Amino acid sequence: MAAAAAVSTASSAAITNKSHLSSSLDKPFSSPSQKLLSLAAKTLPKPYHHHHRTLITAASKNPLTDVVSSKPNPDGRSFDSYFDDDDKPREECGVVGIYGDSEASRLCYLALHALQHRGQEGAGIVCVNDNVLKSITGVGLVSDVFSESKLDQLPGDLAIGHVRYSTAGSSMLKNVQPFVASYRFGSVGVAHNGNLVNYKQLRGELEENGSIFNTSSDTEVVLHLIAISKARPFLLRIVEACEKIEGAYSMVFATEDKLVAVRDPYGFRPLVMGRRSNGAVVFASETCALDLIEATYEREVLPGEVVVVDKEGVQSICLMPHPEPKSCIFEHIYFALPNSVVFGRSVYESRRAFGEILATEAPVECDVVIAVPDSGVVAALGYAAKAGVPFQQGLIRSHYVGRTFIEPSQKIRDFGVKLKLSPVRAVLEGKRVVVVDDSIVRGTTSSKIVRLLKEAGAKEVHMRIASPPIIASCYYGVDTPSSEELISNRMSVEEIREYIGSDSLAFLPIESLNKLLGSDSKSFCYACFSGNYPVEPTGKVKRIGDFMDDGLSGDMDSIDGGWLPGSSKVQKKTILNEVRTS
Repeated sequence: MAAAAAVSTASSAAITNKSHLSSSLDKPFSSPSQKLLSLAAKTLPKPYHHHHRTLITAASKNPLTDVVSSKPNPDGRSFDSYFDDDDKPREECGVVGIYGDSEASRLCYLALHALQHRGQEGAGIVCVNDNVLKSITGVGLVSDVFSESKLDQLPGDLAIGHVRYSTAGSSMLKNVQPFVASYRFGSVGVAHNGNLVNYKQLRGELEENGSIFNTSSDTEVVLHLIAISKARPFLLRIVEACEKIEGAYSMVFATEDKLVAVRDPYGFRPLVMGRRSNGAVVFASETCALDLIEATYEREVLPGEVVVVDKEGVQSICLMPHPEPKSCIFEHIYFALPNSVVFGRSVYESRRAFGEILATEAPVECDVVIAVPDSGVVAALGYAAKAGVPFQQGLIRSHYVGRTFIEPSQKIRDFGVKLKLSPVRAVLEGKRVVVVDDSIVRGTTSSKIVRLLKEAGAKEVHMRIASPPIIASCYYGVDTPSSEELISNRMSVEEIREYIGSDSLAFLPIESLNKLLGSDSKSFCYACFSGNYPVEPTGKVKRIGDFMDDGLSGDMDSIDGGWLPGSSKVQKKTILNEVRTS
């Protein structure tokens, strides 16, 4: 596909208001670890100035502009209203797998807690004991779903877990993973991080052949493909299933005696492997989960790799010939925690370097550097250090904000943002302020932050964004709105600056990002910045940001128009009629 937008840089004065895997066997696992102390009792411990600046303009539109319709949510709220006060892309899932520890479910619980930032809408754990898979799932935070008594119901030395972020519709319990299914060869549980771009096509084929689906999640397709496979042993059924699916997937499977980890050939989403001192093997989306449960990081699960753990040890095979990796760059920009190592790189060091680049290429006279917490903090530290300007906490984030609030009858302007962010007048009053954020999506939150800072007395507000402009939607497991709603796909940098009301605005130049990544730059996916998709979505793609919940659900009338260009109108009409008459 041709590039969706021409991204160029120009040296200018600041914009202002003035105008391939080997097989290996490990030794059998040692005895189980000592029992953890009570859940509530304790947790496991761990230990400038420059003469020019670079401007970026995103001119043309992303080609996938008609993927979705923009109709109101059934509850009456517009889609935009769900994002006005939390205008960020969101990682949809985090996964954990543990083998060889008698406290597997408790360790899984703690690891999911460390991955809570990757999904807050639902959580679940499947544990294997005496060849039986037992599952507990629920809607809400990990701490809300699990209690001491519930974890007592999950004995065994093999467990997988999942945290989930659902899109703007209902967070249905039936869609909370891990999923467990029984079929002719036994039972299997799966937890998946990512998104299958050919989900609709595969589901249609399976349903035509008699498969019955219980959820609207693309992950269920994988279970059906495993169930209908005639390959033996189980490992080959996974391989056969993965040969049919396309898109992003980092998955962990649990059977009666095995833990299996799989990563897609492009390696879109992260998956790491570690080991506890007792020999228990752990898989997780991020290394921060390993740290909490005192597991030592060993390596990534490589793109296209299947890792099998059982009583014989650890075996690794190549899933299929894989192309050049295309790991999600947004893990380093926003999703992952700063203390994680993702794709072999420190997230903290990456974000600090992003800030340093901004200070070098887009300097501005200022008195103080602040961050939009929490994701902008490390980049702001880098900016301040490079610019020789003090970093201070100009915005304080509330970590106790729930989902709903009773607003007073007399409307409070920017109510949602004010609940989450409070300006510190002593830091801001009369000052020229540089505020660093990780990204701008719709621009709604940025405009409110600028207004908040100026109302608190800031003399000037200069916005610096530690990522290139986002002009395209993601189809690989990230919650982003449609391309039409992305402000950088519709406006130039100057137009965005005017819209948000800042005195200047600069984004991280894509060329500088590539230079920083060096020889690894070609191993990352930049689809959200360019519109060039490593794996093309086909047919009906999950509309991320609307009321559909991880797949095709809801009233078909309200999602007509959510077909990719080239989809057969006859096909659409036929499916719509089938749904209406079923």
